[in-house]
Amino acid sequence: MMIETEDTPNPATLKFLPGRDVTGDRSPVDFAEAGVVAGRSALADALFGMSDVRRVFLGSDFVSVTKDDGADWETLRPQVLVALTDFFRGGQPVLAEDIAAPEAVISPEDEEIVNRVKELLDTRVRPAVASDGGDIVFRGYREGVVYLSMQGACSGCPSSRATLRHGVENMLRHYIPEVTAVEPVEE
Repeated sequence: MMIETEDTPNPATLKFLPGRDVTGDRSPVDFAEAGVVAGRSALADALFGMSDVRRVFLGSDFVSVTKDDGADWETLRPQVLVALTDFFRGGQPVLAEDIAAPEAVISPEDEEIVNRVKELLDTRVRPAVASDGGDIVFRGYREGVVYLSMQGACSGCPSSRATLRHGVENMLRHYIPEVTAVEPVEE
């Protein structure tokens, strides 16, 4: 099994491309720490079994792994590649269940705006963010402010705040005049 790796804008995160579905058509899943896995993903459990792995993000066809600050990729990358190869050869399901974040409660008068925001995120932003090994997730809308969280390689990335402010916020404000700001939600 050949697994490609790609650098991401976050130097602490590498993107691993196993050449097959990871979550497939299910929602991407971000495990911000080992304690949140609790048997929900055998793959994430295996990766968190390495002492230098700090975060695991499972995308549709990739896995992003974030390392501890003191670790180096020269040592950790081969370990992750072995773990991924062993896991996919074993044929286990990646996720034990469909893990989805709770939906934000939206007031009825904001539904049209929220639908337009989600459509722009899904068609213009999420594909670009996924190419960098992460995801951007809608968390809410209230009084002109869109609340988003960055996941995977984008969480903790030095450029993620700039991406939200200058890229996503400007685009949303351009296409949806009701949007006045974008605020990050830390998970």
